[in-house]
Amino acid sequence: MTSDTAVPLLSVRDLRVSFTLDDGLVRAVDGTSFDVMPGQVLGIVGESGCGKSVTMKAILQLVDRPGKITNGQIMFRRRPPGQEAGGEVVDLALLPPKGAVMREIRGAEIALIPQEPMASFSPVHTVGDQIIEAIMLHGHRWDAGRRITRAQARDITIGLFRDVGISMPEQRIDAYSWQLSGGLRQRAMIAMALSCKPRLLIADEPTTAIDVTTQAQVLALLRDLQHKYNTAIIFITHDLGVIAQMASYVVVMYLGRVMEQGPVDEIFHAPAHPYTRALLRSIPGLTGATRTALPVISGTLPHPFNRPAGCPFHPRCPDVMARCAEAVPNLEPVGPYQAASCFLHHAEASAT
Repeated sequence: MTSDTAVPLLSVRDLRVSFTLDDGLVRAVDGTSFDVMPGQVLGIVGESGCGKSVTMKAILQLVDRPGKITNGQIMFRRRPPGQEAGGEVVDLALLPPKGAVMREIRGAEIALIPQEPMASFSPVHTVGDQIIEAIMLHGHRWDAGRRITRAQARDITIGLFRDVGISMPEQRIDAYSWQLSGGLRQRAMIAMALSCKPRLLIADEPTTAIDVTTQAQVLALLRDLQHKYNTAIIFITHDLGVIAQMASYVVVMYLGRVMEQGPVDEIFHAPAHPYTRALLRSIPGLTGATRTALPVISGTLPHPFNRPAGCPFHPRCPDVMARCAEAVPNLEPVGPYQAASCFLHHAEASAT
C-alpha cells in the first residue's frame, strides 16, 4: 500500500496562464510542472518577471483579468477535518474562481502570505477582527461539525499571535495594521494564514519589505511553525540564500518555464542548467578578491511581447547551441532526483 506521505499534496502539470492585451499575448506561465509533497518546503526561485507569483495566483484562482488559465492541471488532495488519510483530489484549474468549492479551499486549505501585508490588511478594521472573521468563516477547520463563536475565535487568534511571537497579544489583537511595525504586520499576516490550519501555505516573498534582522526572525518562525503544524510550504523568492535556508526541494523558473528542479543540495552543488549556474555565480560571497565586479547574467529579461523562439534562455546563455534557437527542450531527468530543460544534457531529447 502506498503511504499517504508519498502521494503529492499538490501536482501542477503543464500549467499555462496567458494575458490577452491590446499589444498582444503575454504567456506569463508557459508549461510549468512540479509536485509538492505533504510537509515539504518547496522553493521557487528566479528573476523578477519569470512567472513565480502568477503561478501561485493560478493555484488560488486569483489571476487578475484579462489573464486566465489556458491549459494544464492543478491537482490538489483535499482532506476533511478529522480525517487522517486519503481525501478527494480536485483539479483547481477547472473550478470557478468564485465558486463555493474554491472559496472553501482558498484561505482554509491553501493559504497565502503576500509580499506586502500593509496592502493586504484592511486599514479600517483591526487585524484581530480580520483574523476572527476568517476563523468563523472556516470554523469547521478547528472543530468539525460545530460553529465557532466569536469569543472562541478571539481566543484562537490570541493563541496564534502568541505562537508567531507577537508580544502583548491581548492588546495587539485590537490594533490596526497601520499601528504595527513591518515585522509585527508580517507576523500578524502569518497568523492569519495559519488561522484555518491550511495543509499548504504559499509564501510569496514574505521577507521582501522588512529589514534583515526581522527577516531572519520571520524565516526562523516559518521553519518552527512548519515543523509544529507539518504544513507544506511553497516559498517564492529571488534570494537563493533564503532558498538554501528554507527549502528541501527547488524549482528554478525563467520566462514562465521550469529550467531546473531538484533537491536543494543537488541544485546548489551540482547545478545542471546554465541559468541556475549563472544565478549561483551572481551571489556575493564572503571570500574572494576585493573591489572586483560581481558576475552578472549577460543581457536582460526579454520583453513579454518579444519572447525568443526556442529555449527562452538561449539569447543570454553562455553555452548556446544552434538547436537552442529552434526548439524548446522538455524537462528531462539528469539524475535520480534532478531534472533540467537543456539540450546540453538531452541532445537527442524530445522538444516542444
